[in-house]
Amino acid sequence: MRESVIYQDIQQEKALSIVMRQLRCKVGTVTPAQLLKIQALDSTQLDDLAEALLDFSDLSDLEAWLAQNHFDHTIS
Repeated sequence: MRESVIYQDIQQEKALSIVMRQLRCKVGTVTPAQLLKIQALDSTQLDDLAEALLDFSDLSDLEAWLAQNHFDHTIS
């Protein structure tokens, strides 16, 4: 069951939801462009972001993380 696409999609959505709540608590509301970049992350990248955001102080930290992880060119 864990290998099924549906199960993986559900897990991805849960992870995305948690990361978005953490970001709102930590740095405030993300921009629409940042949201699109975050939604494009795979589960490993979401895990990395969840860990990195513990050190964020504002949205510029998120933008720097996205740029450093090569997501700055996907959505402007």
